[in-house]
Amino acid sequence: MNPQIAQLYQIAQKPSRLILGLMSGTSLDGLDLALCRFSGFGLNTQVELVKHQTIAYPEEFKQAIREVFAKEQIHFPSLSTLNAQIARLHAQYILDSLQSWGITPQEVDAIASHGQTVMHRPMRSGNLPDSTLQIGDGDHIAHLTGIITLSDFRQKHIAGGGEGAPLAVYGDYFLFSKKGEHRILLNIGGIGNFTYLSASQDPKDILVTDTGPGNTLLDAYVRQHFPGFHYDKDARLARQGILHIPLLDSLLNLPFFQEAFPKSTGPEYFNLALLNQVIQENGYSLTPVDTLRTLTELTAQSISKAMQRYIPAIQTMDCRLIVSGGGSKNPLLMERLAKINPHMQVSESDQLGIASEAKEAVLFALLANETLMDDQVAANRRLGDSPWLSLGKISLPN
Repeated sequence: MNPQIAQLYQIAQKPSRLILGLMSGTSLDGLDLALCRFSGFGLNTQVELVKHQTIAYPEEFKQAIREVFAKEQIHFPSLSTLNAQIARLHAQYILDSLQSWGITPQEVDAIASHGQTVMHRPMRSGNLPDSTLQIGDGDHIAHLTGIITLSDFRQKHIAGGGEGAPLAVYGDYFLFSKKGEHRILLNIGGIGNFTYLSASQDPKDILVTDTGPGNTLLDAYVRQHFPGFHYDKDARLARQGILHIPLLDSLLNLPFFQEAFPKSTGPEYFNLALLNQVIQENGYSLTPVDTLRTLTELTAQSISKAMQRYIPAIQTMDCRLIVSGGGSKNPLLMERLAKINPHMQVSESDQLGIASEAKEAVLFALLANETLMDDQVAANRRLGDSPWLSLGKISLPN
């Protein structure tokens, strides 16, 4: 037997596993690293966040990704090069982080790498299959770090009938559901998505969907109109603006918001070209700060409307809305969510014991733990509307 296969078996027999989760989102802030100690799996999962940090990407590296991200036409050699380049950079970040934490690679059982999304393409017409593409090859990471690596998690979800997103449902259900309490786990990254967890803890009651833009339009607009700024820190710019109701209504009438749930989307759809098209077609005239205020409201309203439309009786039940991701640090956005949803208790996911900025990396580490440990895999299992499968391809170091 290949000793690396034997090692996989031995890892699955251990009472606990040390797994390093990696997440790089569409906002391109950098690489989130979360070193987690897992025991158990499924609803019996216990996790300790041992270490976490975010390493910012160099500006020239972010620009190289933007050159291929969500483009209809790209320089294909650049995409091929980035697939290896991202993986090699992530591997170096991993080794540097482990060294700074005083942990050797040999102590880490596995890496769970999300990779960098460059295209997400749900095809609801049914004429073509859904597709998604994350680059940052797992084989490079495994070989350079010497650690077994699981990556490319979204492909199996699509193969099983999902759209490849959102995948937070697994970790949200296993780690954060609570008997007797209705919860909505909302992540506001580049795109907004939520998982509804019923007080019954019945997996059939789970609802999960993307809601539309989170920070993607806000951040892109700030970069374009406010040189030297990468995002609207503390909503200081948006607070200077006035809400433009006609633009808000036009955006909320876009086709995506009329589609049935569950659904997924990305910056391939919600981008500045779409925003400019809506503004120009309607002859709107806004200042940059007015546009930012309106885009902030769009995020709050689209999330709220998605919850109201998709979750039965949500406006009559006691429910906790627990927010993570970069949007949780936007005070205006959090204020608007609380104002629009007065029946909900709105809080950050830090209160659940996991820092909001580490949550997505933790959830991908959990997916790796599930793939290694789940002994109840079945072809037709579901978590609500989402296929419940073993996700991730396994790369051996040697």
